[in-house]
Amino acid sequence: MSTVYFRIAARGPPVRHRAPALERLLARADAVTSATPWRAEAFRVIAAGPAAAPAVATAALRASHVSAAGAWVLIATPVHFIAGMSGVGMPADGILDLGAPEADALAADFNQRFCDGGARLIRGEGGLLLCALQSRLDVATTVPEQIPEADIWDALPSGPDAGRVRRLMSEIEMWLFEHPVNEDRRARGLRPISGLWLWGGGEADAPLPDVQGWTAGEDPLFAAFARRVRYPDHPGAGVVVIAHWPGTSEWREVETQWLSPAFADLKSGGLRRIELSVAERRFSWRARSLRRFWRSIRPWWEDLDVGETVK
Repeated sequence: MSTVYFRIAARGPPVRHRAPALERLLARADAVTSATPWRAEAFRVIAAGPAAAPAVATAALRASHVSAAGAWVLIATPVHFIAGMSGVGMPADGILDLGAPEADALAADFNQRFCDGGARLIRGEGGLLLCALQSRLDVATTVPEQIPEADIWDALPSGPDAGRVRRLMSEIEMWLFEHPVNEDRRARGLRPISGLWLWGGGEADAPLPDVQGWTAGEDPLFAAFARRVRYPDHPGAGVVVIAHWPGTSEWREVETQWLSPAFADLKSGGLRRIELSVAERRFSWRARSLRRFWRSIRPWWEDLDVGETVK
């Protein structure tokens, strides 16, 4: 029997609306454990053997079906920064989503401006941007969801080649400051793009490991593998990335389409285990977990510990 792994990857501050079905499940979960880094943990659920998760950018490049004329590729996530009292930070809704036309415009202009520096910008699926470099890097990066709100300094790239990546990120910030794409965003009342956060790097030509499961939802790593648009009749091992906070109108579809059938399979013995993570917390259930009817139910945001919420 297999495991289905759910990841709540919603962006921005959560809204304080109750989600009764989820709250009943959280009350019956096993002991809470750490879920960092969650992508590596989730990949183990669907991996065929002991293979480690590929670099996020390598997988995203494969999913885009675009070739990169370079040795190394990184995710280039658009972000919005705010200057504060103690430094430059990123607000809770500082990760920006671009449409394909915006991403295409940025890539075309970047590749003209930076063509002599060995860097190239590529649009992947939707508005996802990838940055290809001519040489391999020895650098550690931080996923954008972990950029501090107070000061981004400690989240900047580190390692032997960090200086090169930091310089490129600084040059990109200057390039974007008065870019036409940002002027258009301001005119439409949208937050301007302060920079492109480079992370998740890996070899551009590295092959993807084999998997024996399925995936669902939008994620730059898991989009490279077999995706489902509904819960399978014979689930096996799977990873579901959820882009909505509990309690929202979209969450009802998540419960109906994914959570409810998965827990029905767990109860009937079709699954061995269900795991759900958000931020740095991971919850897990086995069939016997669902018998804990006596546990008190709390608002989901208290169990998930997602920080400040808004009404």
